[in-house]
Amino acid sequence: MVTNDTIELKGMDFFAFHGCWPSERAIGGRYKVSVRISGDCSRAGQTDRLSDALNYQTVYDITCREMAIPSDLLEHVCTRIIDAIFEIAPLAASIRVKVSKMNPQLGGKVGSATVSMTRNRI
Repeated sequence: MVTNDTIELKGMDFFAFHGCWPSERAIGGRYKVSVRISGDCSRAGQTDRLSDALNYQTVYDITCREMAIPSDLLEHVCTRIIDAIFEIAPLAASIRVKVSKMNPQLGGKVGSATVSMTRNRI
């Protein structure tokens, strides 16, 4: 059987200190993060055991940890989150992470600047 299962955490809200400008690192800002993991969830569906599932509490904890580490670029934050999830999630075939910097300092009114990255397990 071929599966196309996904688990998503959407709209996680963080206050963090990412950015290239000293003011971004000093003042910080709001970020929204979403993580989508694709893989085979059929065993968890059959057994109803957390040990057979991708634990999204663990995914949230990883995201919190990585968001707390300042980076110049959102691409770096996305990559760290993806790499950390792949390390603990052998069932994950593909991971997409989207990080949005809310109201970025661009000299005008901008709702968000977003980087979205998808990586597939080889």
